[in-house]
Amino acid sequence: MKQKTLLQSALAIGLAVACASAQAAAMTVDSLDGPVTQNEIQSFVDFAQGLQAGASNVGNEWAQGHSGENLKAMALVYDIAPRQALLDKMVSFCDALLSERNDILPAPAGQRVIWTGRVDPVWPNQPDVSPIQTGGEQGDPVGHLGNCARQILKTTAVYNQKVAGGDPFRFGATYLLRAKTYLSEADKTVDQHILKSLVKLSDGNRMYFAANAPYKGGLPVPWNQQMMFDYGFLNLAQAHELLKDDPARVKRYDQIVQANLDWFLQSGLTRYTDKAGRPAYDWGYTMPDTSGEDNSHGSLDTAGLYRLYHSGRYGLQAAQLVPIANTVLDVMRLGDRHYAGRLNGTTGAGNSKDTNYLRSGYMLTAPFQAAAYYTMMSDAGIQDGSATSRIDAYSRFLEVKSVRAAASANKPGQR
Repeated sequence: MKQKTLLQSALAIGLAVACASAQAAAMTVDSLDGPVTQNEIQSFVDFAQGLQAGASNVGNEWAQGHSGENLKAMALVYDIAPRQALLDKMVSFCDALLSERNDILPAPAGQRVIWTGRVDPVWPNQPDVSPIQTGGEQGDPVGHLGNCARQILKTTAVYNQKVAGGDPFRFGATYLLRAKTYLSEADKTVDQHILKSLVKLSDGNRMYFAANAPYKGGLPVPWNQQMMFDYGFLNLAQAHELLKDDPARVKRYDQIVQANLDWFLQSGLTRYTDKAGRPAYDWGYTMPDTSGEDNSHGSLDTAGLYRLYHSGRYGLQAAQLVPIANTVLDVMRLGDRHYAGRLNGTTGAGNSKDTNYLRSGYMLTAPFQAAAYYTMMSDAGIQDGSATSRIDAYSRFLEVKSVRAAASANKPGQR
């Protein structure tokens, strides 16, 4: 009965967000080539105005769910083209997110004792299951708050302005105060739950779940969940660096990310030459497996790796991402808009089922493989003159288009 109630709640949230998205104008693709256009940006901004924040993290709404993906998409586009309307929408989402945290939300929906025996500052994804568990999904809400703080902190012109939507939760009347609240509260979740009870770093900062953790206790954190934690640590490090308030914390967060990226690259990958004669990768869900990861988790892993690469903080080189693009094109791609369910080209059920589209995380590897761009965009539903309501795919198209345009501009004579 509890599982049925949880599923019904998740479906209701998903339906509400889907309906809100459907009411917004579709995002338009003017052209695959050239710089990102003002029309493309505006179509995204207009679409984002119709989005609504989820009411809880049930069903991982704030992780891989609609609200989490919407926030990541808005932040990605804001990095390309800062727009006040986007910033305000992100702030409204982050206000909702923080207000829904277990220690802030009033009972009975909040103030719940979780598996640690405390009312921890977390976002339960299965609040009706006893004991209430936590896992890598806690990294994404932390990352969203850090991301919002980072976006505000890099937009110095708004520091002393009052937030457009007011201050309904008393998180800070001005943008700067709001950013500081997001940052301190995200650190609180890290300090009072993630690093206090959930994740242990005693093996050279490599992430393992604590021995008494309900999920995979004592075992390595799966790669996709490491990417969630890394999303949090990265954005918090960047935000604190902009604020110049806590260099020791910045160093600590960067050390954790670096150690686990190195672990993945040094021990988590199977390297081989694919059928096209190009270098390719395979990896598993979690150590010690190094093969057979599914299409869905592989996309999340790839998006996380791109974030770390794009940050320029951890020494990840473009050449190290080329084999992922090769794997997508040469191994996973079975035909037009047809992809195998696993990185190794095989197919199963569930997350390992084949798809009739390209998952958007893989789109971010297009700049690293000359033959990839047009194929990947088409397989993700992005074509000249088309329109889409897939906000994750569209935002990543804009990112790749922006990267390609910048690279072209730096090479005189090329178009």
